[in-house]
Amino acid sequence: MVENEKKLDSVEMESNWSESIESFEDLNLKQELLRGIYGFGWNKPSKIQQTSILPFIKSRDLIAQAQSGSGKTGAFTIGSLQIIDSEKSEVQALILAPTRELAQQIYDVYVFIGEYMKVKVLNLIGGTEVKESIKALENGVQIVVGSPGRVLDMLKKNYLKLSDLKVLILDEADDLLQKGFLENMKEIISLIPTECRINLFSATMPKEIVSLTDNFMNNPVKILVKNEELNLKGIKQYYVTLKKEWKLDTLMNLYKGLDIAQAIIFCNSKKGVDNLAEEMKKKGHMVSCIHSELQMADRAKVMFEFRKGVTRVLISTDLTARGIDVYQVSIVINYDLPTQKETYIHRIGRCGRYGKKGNAINFILPEEKDQLDSLMKFYDFVIEPLPQDLSQVK
Repeated sequence: MVENEKKLDSVEMESNWSESIESFEDLNLKQELLRGIYGFGWNKPSKIQQTSILPFIKSRDLIAQAQSGSGKTGAFTIGSLQIIDSEKSEVQALILAPTRELAQQIYDVYVFIGEYMKVKVLNLIGGTEVKESIKALENGVQIVVGSPGRVLDMLKKNYLKLSDLKVLILDEADDLLQKGFLENMKEIISLIPTECRINLFSATMPKEIVSLTDNFMNNPVKILVKNEELNLKGIKQYYVTLKKEWKLDTLMNLYKGLDIAQAIIFCNSKKGVDNLAEEMKKKGHMVSCIHSELQMADRAKVMFEFRKGVTRVLISTDLTARGIDVYQVSIVINYDLPTQKETYIHRIGRCGRYGKKGNAINFILPEEKDQLDSLMKFYDFVIEPLPQDLSQVK
């Protein structure tokens, strides 16, 4: 294959794969799958879907990077549903995600798109009933979506068997292949059949992560976005420099001056999330908060109510920074500037989903100005000072 570069929706992508499709019909998909795709509301494949589904179906290992909200979940959902043999009851696709919330969201997409297919999907995450999961596996499922910890536990206990696995998919792969998940991931990968293909998807794919894949991937198709192309189209980015003790009052002023449908406010710690939620409630704001110390049922309830619009403000750690879709989120506020550059793109990508406009506002302490400059240099974009006249923020 010839190395080439393409312009996809004004986003420059480096790829070693030259084929693409214009419509879902071009893929010669199963009719039941096509029906599910259209029922989900997808009429035309997004750019990442145009380029990545074909190599997926053609049994290639794949590293696919694209902007948040670009349709990556749809790409691997469609690809895996197409290659599944619904007449067999063995697990043929395993999808891993770094958080329970993202795994649940992926599971929901599989269930919806696969509605007209004879395919059983199991969500294998912490906080779910183990006995029910074991029973489902014994009765036969073709697709498992899960978090690494629970999946590895079920593998070690021999409840989950991968002898018929066709594809392993890592969503938010760069997160899964870093400390905290890496040892579990190595063990899971060592247990998959040699003929099983591996597919990686993420909005950010650092070079060191791509290099790491040389150890376990076979000549993968690579569809990668340059750093400078990752500033999400449709999202205006601002910063305001302030002292730490001014943060809360500044936040309250933003709510007075801006028309906000729904918002996610990111803090760097669980304590910060709880403290900010308490302060905002004191000032009469109806907010919800989420972090890893909440029980699974409580986290699920928070996300359900936020998606339904019951609460308009979600205060969160980076637990919801990756992959979570809430279409009405119009603004992301980094109450604390993220410590990792890659996390910034994931956070602000929670607004402006699927072409909608959004705003990202960053609270910057005076001593964090160098960190902000480094962030702009890394992604080659400009984060503007927040206008004093908030009517200019649209």
